[in-house]
Amino acid sequence: MALGFLKSFVQKFTARPVDWDELEEALIRADLGVPMALKILESLRGRGKSVTGETAAEVAREEILNVLPPTLPLLRPLPSKPKAILVVGVNGTGKTTSSAKLAHWFKSHRHSCVLVAADTFRAAAIEQLGVWGERLGIDVIKSQYQGDSAALCYDAWTSAQKKNIEFLICDTAGRLHTKSNLMQELTKVARTLAKHDEDAPHEKWLVVDATTGSNALVQAKEFHQAIGLTGLIMTKLDGSGKGGVAVAIQHELGIPTRFIGTGEKPGDFCAFHRETFVSKIL
Repeated sequence: MALGFLKSFVQKFTARPVDWDELEEALIRADLGVPMALKILESLRGRGKSVTGETAAEVAREEILNVLPPTLPLLRPLPSKPKAILVVGVNGTGKTTSSAKLAHWFKSHRHSCVLVAADTFRAAAIEQLGVWGERLGIDVIKSQYQGDSAALCYDAWTSAQKKNIEFLICDTAGRLHTKSNLMQELTKVARTLAKHDEDAPHEKWLVVDATTGSNALVQAKEFHQAIGLTGLIMTKLDGSGKGGVAVAIQHELGIPTRFIGTGEKPGDFCAFHRETFVSKIL
């Protein structure tokens, strides 16, 4: 991960007091969010006027670890029905690829799963998920281009239950969080799945691109308001993304990061671990 936003700051202010304005700028540029940046600064000011770069990094680490939840338990299947996971996000975040990687992760942990090509707005998305399914040896349930994605997810759940499939991963269409009609269509998918099980979809995860920075927080707010998110998948942490927005989303919305993507290969995907993540971003 190309992270470590405080390393240069620590080097600059080794063994001498930090410049508060520069520190504030560094924290905000790291996409931690203004409330989180102010929280760190307040904690530092409580230590006195003379604060070095090393102290700043230490306090930032402590405050971020206090915000991020301990490593969450691995997902477990339900006793007698599929656990439905709705994967949502805007276009270009790596949503379809993340859905496939998630399915691969379940398979590698000896769970049965099926992918649902619920992005019926793009023929290429249906084809892309189909290619992933063939590559990974995982079934993909599809419908025709521009079909009813809610009906597809409903039928896919029925099929998965008959086959005793443990996890149902619905790759929904990428949609701008500012388009109310598209967000309403997403809530329809969620309501339709709830006809099978009032708790479904059991997980609703937003895929966010680490390189988009603070705009990911805006996306999370809109999707959370529409369907009530339960987690994040953060992608492109192998590039220039700082990743701090995961902290901002947790701090301001209480939505935990569940998985991170660090490359294009199926195995470039792992469960979120806060200590490892914090060691990288600092």
